[in-house]
Amino acid sequence: MKDGWVRVNPAQGSGNKEVSVSSLTENMGRNARSTVLTFKAVNCADIQRTVIQKGMPEYVDIADTAAAPMEGKVVTISGLSNSRRLTFSLGTGDLELTLPESYMAAGVSTPNGTEIAGDPGGVDSYEFSIQFTVPANGDMEPLTRQVIVTDEGGHQDVCLLTLAAGEAYLRVQEGDINLDYLGTPVSVTVESNTEWTVE
Repeated sequence: MKDGWVRVNPAQGSGNKEVSVSSLTENMGRNARSTVLTFKAVNCADIQRTVIQKGMPEYVDIADTAAAPMEGKVVTISGLSNSRRLTFSLGTGDLELTLPESYMAAGVSTPNGTEIAGDPGGVDSYEFSIQFTVPANGDMEPLTRQVIVTDEGGHQDVCLLTLAAGEAYLRVQEGDINLDYLGTPVSVTVESNTEWTVE
């Protein structure tokens, strides 16, 4: 009995005829897959032929972008791969991030840079995700950082994580500013994340 991914057209006939054999689906795993077709006819011995579909070349695909609001939050970045091992790293940017020690691959927590249990990419592509805790942004400009994922074969893909700009604020030390009769300077604390003037 052939596997469900094989299509035979026509699946029956008489006399001389060309039979088309194809696959209903792409083989997203790295490894080849195979099944056996059995050709039958009345009063004839069965003839079996093996169908082999090559595996897809190793690849990794991560979301192009991810974003966090200025308050910060936990951001999950997802992608697809068929690699035996994924390694995450941080690229250029001014957003301070801590690289997690593990990520999720095919539903299994996997240490960064180690082989994935059961090698799910051998037979099909799998989903992966990694979570970053993004701090709040007190700056007036957005902050960014590249998140890079590399598969076992060295193929890379990059996601640009952007933290939205913070709101402008201006705070001035509470209370009156009291000068002595000489006009001796007095310090007044100003806190802000944007340009300001005193007029």
